[in-house]
Amino acid sequence: MKYLKLLLIIAFTLLLLFAASDLPFRGDPDNQMNQEVSMTGTPVPGNYYIQEAYHDAHTPNIVTVILGDYRAIDTLGEQIVIFTAGLITFLLLRNRKEGEEDDE
Repeated sequence: MKYLKLLLIIAFTLLLLFAASDLPFRGDPDNQMNQEVSMTGTPVPGNYYIQEAYHDAHTPNIVTVILGDYRAIDTLGEQIVIFTAGLITFLLLRNRKEGEEDDE
């Protein structure tokens, strides 16, 4: 069983490295993220966020504007998922005293 877990971790690591090898270089000016218009002819949202964040929310921190204003509902959903996962982990891993019975 120990070797199976190790084999799965190695296979997953190799899969991630293979997928990451196909990503474009971050500093490439021809990278799709650095373009004003996408290949479908629509504006790239990242450029709008960078150019208009201060004017839309009057907050100097662009990360706060993106997470709090532009993506507020999505961020709330992510926070609920993380809170629920943490609560479940806490409930599963908490220590119980010997002889203690469940309330069920």
